[in-house]
Amino acid sequence: MTRRTVTAQYPDTQPLLPPRSRGVIGLLEENCTVCMLCARECPDWCIYIDSHKETLPAADPNARARTRNVLDRFAIDFSLCMYCGICIEVCPFDALFWSPEFEYAETDILELTHEREKLREWMWTVPAPPALDPAAEEPKEIAAARKAAEKLAAAAGDAS
Repeated sequence: MTRRTVTAQYPDTQPLLPPRSRGVIGLLEENCTVCMLCARECPDWCIYIDSHKETLPAADPNARARTRNVLDRFAIDFSLCMYCGICIEVCPFDALFWSPEFEYAETDILELTHEREKLREWMWTVPAPPALDPAAEEPKEIAAARKAAEKLAAAAGDAS
């Protein structure tokens, strides 16, 4: 109470945010399979997804053609979003991430619905995940892949 208060002059001085802070949601389109889990689990129903099915011809004439979903629209209405992170947690393919960006104010509330192009721009501001604990046990998937690679390398070395 005896010290003077220090006011950060916001537009001129950027605040120091903690690492991995929640700002806005970024989208990595390559990982999105249009499974719609994020839109279904969102308590505010603020995620809008449109897609269509595309048929891929089979390479083998005896095989059947495959179909896959193609993302047409992915939008989040940030005027409705309550930043709970449920959509990020339920995404099985890691297509959604928290970005520390927080300066996305608009003058009109209708402009707070951001389409996939804007969500993709925020993806590049997502910080890298924290490093793994060096004393931690190696994940089973990585250990199995490493053992298989070592076995193939040993077999290739024996054949030489």
